[in-house]
Amino acid sequence: MEPVHVTVWSADPETGASAVPAVFVHGIFTWGEDAAYGFAAQRPLTDTRPLLLMDRRGYGSSPDTARSDFEADADDLVRLLDDCPDGAHLVGHSNGGLAAMLAAGRRPRAVRSLALIQPSAFRAAPDHPAVRELLNRVEMSQGTEQPARPDGADPRQEPQQEELNPAEYLRLSTEGLGMPMPEPTPRRLRAVRTSMRERPVWEADPPLEPLAAAPWPKLVVSGTWEDAPELYRRYAGEPLLACAEAVADRTGARRLRVPGYYPHTQYPAEVNAALRELWS
Repeated sequence: MEPVHVTVWSADPETGASAVPAVFVHGIFTWGEDAAYGFAAQRPLTDTRPLLLMDRRGYGSSPDTARSDFEADADDLVRLLDDCPDGAHLVGHSNGGLAAMLAAGRRPRAVRSLALIQPSAFRAAPDHPAVRELLNRVEMSQGTEQPARPDGADPRQEPQQEELNPAEYLRLSTEGLGMPMPEPTPRRLRAVRTSMRERPVWEADPPLEPLAAAPWPKLVVSGTWEDAPELYRRYAGEPLLACAEAVADRTGARRLRVPGYYPHTQYPAEVNAALRELWS
């Protein structure tokens, strides 16, 4: 299998940085070094160590895939960890957070720490009302001609299209929920097209018990979602907050809440400070 693309940000040699890298795994609609939804704002962390930003298959500069799959993402992460002789710190956002959990469960001895930013680990909190509502919307949408949205919104509540193209899908998933829409560049639309075909993350069983038993430190980050658009908070925020609480509780992770709803892009100083502390 063709390897995925990894953006390497070398450590600043003047800071006495560690040789142990941090591996970042992005979520939907984005890629590793993207400024809108990716990890561009974490580049200052090169004062602590090298940063490796993995583009999941179908995103950024990685090879195309017929269907993005969290299991395949975890396989790619495991291969990347195996190439790190002294292990690595793992950081994952959204669907990338789920992949990081799976990879950490498979290679616990290669992991130095695990940081999850609003991980899409819905089976960690299956009985929470917000998660049940999301899964009910998804189940209802299966009979429509439109794909289920990655934020869990019911596409039947929106203007019907025989088949959404990536630009319209991006618009409905951003402006349709009260958020600004990023520029629909070819790279962005490729990422959206891949997101439209992702294997549903609610099919994954996150390895909560092995992660709880692992000796390395863990961090779960979320926004407070207080200032998020109402629809986005209801459809995405409330289920993600439930997942964050459940994952932290069930793995013994430290819990960090920052304002907003995209913590690492909206409040990078707070998130970067927490990552520095975790890695130290």
